[in-house]
Amino acid sequence: MEARRRLGEFLRTRRSHLRPEDVGLGTHGDRRRVPGLRREELARLAGVSAPYYSRLEQGQAANASPEVLDALARALRLDDTERRHLHELAAGARRPVTRRRPPPERVTPAVRQLLAALGDVPVVVLGRYRDVLAWNTAGHALFAGHLAPDAPERTGQRPNLARLVFLDPHTRELYADWPAKARAVVATLRMASGRHPDDPGLATLVGELSLHSTEFAAWWADQRVKAGGDAVYEMRHPLVGAMTVTHQALLTEDDQHVVVATTEPGSASHAAMTLLTHTTATARRESPARG
Repeated sequence: MEARRRLGEFLRTRRSHLRPEDVGLGTHGDRRRVPGLRREELARLAGVSAPYYSRLEQGQAANASPEVLDALARALRLDDTERRHLHELAAGARRPVTRRRPPPERVTPAVRQLLAALGDVPVVVLGRYRDVLAWNTAGHALFAGHLAPDAPERTGQRPNLARLVFLDPHTRELYADWPAKARAVVATLRMASGRHPDDPGLATLVGELSLHSTEFAAWWADQRVKAGGDAVYEMRHPLVGAMTVTHQALLTEDDQHVVVATTEPGSASHAAMTLLTHTTATARRESPARG
């Protein structure tokens, strides 16, 4: 029932974001008690019966075919990522409920080789619900220099990107447009919830963030999804100042995201990033000598 409820919530929320004029429907001056399309209007646009669509929203049906889901996606004006999320939610509603905790996430030797090969390019490996599984020296310096370098190796105590973005003052100050970064984190978590609907760790994380952050609670309820990809952020690093940084997220076969941070060659941001990585690498080499 929980998976069906999530499917219904997604449909209901996305329906509320559509206005009649967005889809070419006239309102004829009628006043609406709630925003968005009515259920019967969306059902008509998707070519399904209103009672059947109502059962989907109410979590009373779990047998929507791929064709029906695609029709609903078109009616709701979903993009490719949102359409995929809708199909994943429907698949989760059809599967039997399993509450087994997934096995611990580990970084493969191949991914660790990639971290080492990229050298001065900041790289962070994130798990299915944004646990930091590994980072190279440059990635640690850019994203979380205030944390211990070996923090990702402490299973059960690993940093979590979502917690850092919403609950850690250092990380919040790192982004000039913090709401944009925070919304992106929520959207990727929402996407993960469709792929792992019965993961108790994800449910615990969402509950914790909803309790301690009103912003997270509001944006989580908005049902936006994001699959990763590229994003450009203005970062304000405490050591080297402002930088324009592109975050590129690459998805592995183990459903892990390898986030690579790059700057435009020859730019002031590139110079600042080079200064940060070289300074950090030098300090780390000298630390054992001082000790």
